[in-house]
Amino acid sequence: MQPYQLNIPTKAYFGRNILKEALKDLESMLRGNVLVVTTGRSLIRMGYTDMLIKMLEQSVFTEKLFMFDQISANPKLSEVRKGIQFGKQKNINVVVGFGGGSAMDAAKAIAVGIGANEEIEEFYVHGKEPGEETLPVLAIPTTAGTGSEFSKAAIITDEIRKKKSGIRGKALYPAAAVVDSMFTESVPDRITMETGFDVLAHAIESYVSKAASPYTQMQSEYAIHIVGKYLPLLKKDLQNREARENMSFASMIMGINLGNASTALPHRLQYPLGAHTDTSHGAGLAALFTAWAGYEWVYSQERMERAVQLLTGEDRTGKERITEGIRTFIKMCGLPSTLRELGVCESELETFAFEVSGNLENDLASQEENVILKIYQEAL
Repeated sequence: MQPYQLNIPTKAYFGRNILKEALKDLESMLRGNVLVVTTGRSLIRMGYTDMLIKMLEQSVFTEKLFMFDQISANPKLSEVRKGIQFGKQKNINVVVGFGGGSAMDAAKAIAVGIGANEEIEEFYVHGKEPGEETLPVLAIPTTAGTGSEFSKAAIITDEIRKKKSGIRGKALYPAAAVVDSMFTESVPDRITMETGFDVLAHAIESYVSKAASPYTQMQSEYAIHIVGKYLPLLKKDLQNREARENMSFASMIMGINLGNASTALPHRLQYPLGAHTDTSHGAGLAALFTAWAGYEWVYSQERMERAVQLLTGEDRTGKERITEGIRTFIKMCGLPSTLRELGVCESELETFAFEVSGNLENDLASQEENVILKIYQEAL
């Protein structure tokens, strides 16, 4: 067996209603001035933000609490700059990311910028890896999907350059993550399905990844099974607590996979798509996934057939049956299965393809000639 290294530096707390217990255990981390970074609006309306603030106020080591809620669904570089400026003015020592992947990615980027002497562009544009000066981050996800609470990346959109890219490095791993499925129980259908599909994308992509190990593949198989069983149940009943808890668990373990096996081509292709259309990450992945699966099957037949078997509970072999199974699941979720459904025109595809970046060779299908443009064209 080939040797592998696993890196899981984030301390994890998982369970329904575990937040209060976890924050008590993390008191020594919450030392000094604390900044809560959140998308804000729905969490404030549900009373979750007030609940978190009151719990944080009970920490014996916390001096002052501040909130920065100017983060949009696709976190913008301009918003991150504002958060960094605010954090430096308030002498912030610890950052709490509270919300979906957008809030946690923004929190990590803001933690980098507050701690560093350089401008955030050094990390985002020029690719400098953040160092130990990055502030510690506590991640509290309120959706089941992105896995950002366990990843070493912060994905941000530069709205001026129409570029969606990331700040990456070991320093971006949150010091701790509290995965409490209670917060996901009020998430509406569309976001539940989009984030749930992101879990599936993480699971299948890390399953076929060249960097996959027996450990990450074991987790991928379990997560694919969970999504196939519980996301359809949530489509029927958003109040299904068992399904919510299982989806939160699948999201968490796929966050671990992100840091150890990474993703494949769909994530790389979604970034230009999302930057130009300002559509959600999950919707973009869904629109690309069927086309990608057809090419991936050619180079990773056994794993793709196993993945779709776990997802659908059916023995499916051959390219057509594999792609049909994935397309049917996407439609069950009520998500777009083509790029046209996101308002994309054929004239935009070459621009998207030109802007795709990142580690493409992690995907076996990358050896297909012109595969990037081919996937975009077939997904249209």
